[in-house]
Amino acid sequence: MDYKDYYKTLGVDRKATADEIKQAFRKLARKYHPDINKEPGAEATFKDVNEANEVLSDPEKRKAYDELGSSFAQGQNFRPPPDWDHTRDFHQSAGRRAAPEDFSDFFEELFGQQRRQQAGGRAQPGAGGQSFRMRGEDAQARIIVPLRDSFTGAERQLSLRVPEVDGAGQVIQRDKTLNVKIPRGLVAGQVIRLKGQGGPGLGGAAAGDLYLEVEFAPDPLFRAEGKELYLDLPVAPWEAALGAQVRVPTPSGPIMLKVPPNSAPGRELRAKGRGIPAKEPGDLHVVLKIVLPAADTARARELYEQMARDLAFDPRAGLGG
Repeated sequence: MDYKDYYKTLGVDRKATADEIKQAFRKLARKYHPDINKEPGAEATFKDVNEANEVLSDPEKRKAYDELGSSFAQGQNFRPPPDWDHTRDFHQSAGRRAAPEDFSDFFEELFGQQRRQQAGGRAQPGAGGQSFRMRGEDAQARIIVPLRDSFTGAERQLSLRVPEVDGAGQVIQRDKTLNVKIPRGLVAGQVIRLKGQGGPGLGGAAAGDLYLEVEFAPDPLFRAEGKELYLDLPVAPWEAALGAQVRVPTPSGPIMLKVPPNSAPGRELRAKGRGIPAKEPGDLHVVLKIVLPAADTARARELYEQMARDLAFDPRAGLGG
């Protein structure tokens, strides 16, 4: 009997973690599943992969397999110890769905004792003899939506290419249009889950889910950081110097905001609760940008000249020299 290197079959290191084994198995099982791969030898490879996973995903079987492999030469005419069947009682894996003919003589020699005992010497199907099933893989994508959708909620159509198993058992890519509900209060980076819209399942198993990471399209007025909104607000020099009540746009409608006297450029004012309407709403941060009128008329030039004469103002006083 040939020794079977299950680690080599799955392409993992002997110190691989349970998650690494699971990932390797899922990748290979999907690649060689008879419903998908019609190439010669694919079904045999699939059975080898399934058998390797049966052992390495079960801590009890893996421990025994590792002990046996480290104690005996790996090669032709491999035989377990004479008392192997009588000193170990391996439990059936709860999730296994392979029939006995899917396992090699090597596996049956090491781990088939319980099935043989239960069946009076006959091989017993695992998990009711059901065919192999695997839930579809989850998929991820990024969706870009208008910032204003977060204030009202919306439903958007999303077109994307998704994998699908056709009538011949081949995995193909096809265009699919989905209606995506954008909930009110959504923030950038949040993920929307669409159940059953991921990769197709194998053997009649359920499809995976599609996870959409939300990004906001650039907005002409606002920028978002989490649930906080920012707006650059132009103000006239006299509004900043003397103070004023100014009209400020927000995604939910305009508000009046007080600009304090002697406000400098870049001063940040806050409108509480006017940010993204999350469970705890964010704030709107209004950043003042002082805009100078052009000196493009005689009167405008006259006013600037008067300010230059009457105001003791040196914008470069702090530079020294």
